[in-house]
Amino acid sequence: MKQRLARFMIGRNGNDQLNLFLLGLDVALLIAASFVRGGAGRALYLLTFALLGLTYFRMLSRNLVRRRQENARYLHFQYRLSAWVKLRREKWVQRKDYKFFTCPSCKTTLRVPRGHGKIKIVCRKCGNTFTGKT
Repeated sequence: MKQRLARFMIGRNGNDQLNLFLLGLDVALLIAASFVRGGAGRALYLLTFALLGLTYFRMLSRNLVRRRQENARYLHFQYRLSAWVKLRREKWVQRKDYKFFTCPSCKTTLRVPRGHGKIKIVCRKCGNTFTGKT
């Protein structure tokens, strides 16, 4: 049986990170739908079955190029979101010792020690200089 399933999945997309996210979202929506009554609960159930159908469609698809592009877009979005959250967390932890500035030309976040008054800040990435009050 295991070999038959392996032969069936040859040339198909299988499971990837986007499918795992969709399955997790599906489970969360299913749990939420169990607590909601009336028409909204039925709509959530329909949405969970639609997501489950999309997940199986992606898993069994033979259009590997398209599914890999979708997964790559998801991974890029996930990376940017996690980098944004990490930057916000670091800024929060270091807020007492450092002041953060954004370079006007390249939008890079720069960290400067607090308590030095008005200083000239040089961006390490693009070399642009601007003044800021610490």
